[in-house]
Amino acid sequence: MPDRAAVHLEPWRETDLPLLEALLGDPTMMRHLGGPEIDEKIAKRHARYLTGADADSQFRIVDDATGEAVGWVGYWERAWREQEVYEIGWSVLPVFQARGIGAAATAQAIAMARAHGERRFVHAFPSVDNAPSNAVCRKTGFVLLGDYEFEYPPGSFMRCNDWRLDLLADGQPLLTR
Repeated sequence: MPDRAAVHLEPWRETDLPLLEALLGDPTMMRHLGGPEIDEKIAKRHARYLTGADADSQFRIVDDATGEAVGWVGYWERAWREQEVYEIGWSVLPVFQARGIGAAATAQAIAMARAHGERRFVHAFPSVDNAPSNAVCRKTGFVLLGDYEFEYPPGSFMRCNDWRLDLLADGQPLLTR
């Protein structure tokens, strides 16, 4: 069904705190990321998405048919293996999963990262056990580089795949500022 993942991205809003609480405060949603975040941490993340360094690259995923926010996708700068790269992440509410929404939203965020144009590569680090997120990486053109042990959250170790996408692969130059 090609139209089932008809979504678009919008900037993060002040009114999106309940969405973030549903995504990050739910044990099932966070089972691959060390468990649910506490309310205080979610509120700080929400504030950072609105006004912090990540404010221009954090988005609500909106269902085109209903106008309802169904998830989050974002990217941010990080150092990885002696390179400055983007890292990307996403989360879709359970009732909207398995419809292609994660892949559609991630593809849109990749296009924005490419247009932002300050890094050549974007990486995703889903848990090796998170089959749906690893599938999003495959569907959106990432290349699997291997798996690594990460400490996330602090004090908790997890095995993650390192997926990399070359933002120059289509021949478009990066923008310079």
